[in-house]
Amino acid sequence: MVVRRERVLAGAPTDIWRIVSDPNRLPAWWPGVSRVEEASREAWTTVLVSPKGKSVRADYSLVEAREAERLRWRQELEESPFERLLSESTAELELAPEPGGGTRVRLTLNQRPRGWARFSPFQLRSAAARQAEGALEGLAGLAGEPT
Repeated sequence: MVVRRERVLAGAPTDIWRIVSDPNRLPAWWPGVSRVEEASREAWTTVLVSPKGKSVRADYSLVEAREAERLRWRQELEESPFERLLSESTAELELAPEPGGGTRVRLTLNQRPRGWARFSPFQLRSAAARQAEGALEGLAGLAGEPT
C-alpha cells in the first residue's frame, strides 16, 4: 500500500534538507515521535507515544540520501511490535525547487501489511494518510509557514 502526499513549503531545498536529514529533528515534525535515541546518520530509534500514553520504540535505517533531493528510510520490523502488522515499511521524501520559490516536498509511505492487517486496508491507508499529512504540516511549521 502506497500513500503519497505533497506540499510546497517556504524555503530552499537545502533549508528543508537540513530539517529532514537530521533524525534528531523528527520530534519537531513527525507525528507521534516524542524523542529520538541512539541517532546516527545511518540509524536511529524513535520513541512514539500512543494516544493512551504508552511508549513504543521503533528502529529505522537510512536507505538512500541524495542531498537536497531525496531521502529514504526503512523501519526495522524484525522483533518489533510492528512485525505482526507489517512486512515492510519505508518512507521517502523528495525535494524539488519550485519555480516561484520554495520547495515541493513529496512524502511517500510504502507499507506492506502482514497478518490480519491485510484484511483492513482502509484502516491502514487512513492511518498512513494521517501520518503523511501530519508530517508535512509539521515541516510547514518548521519552515515558518502558518499551519
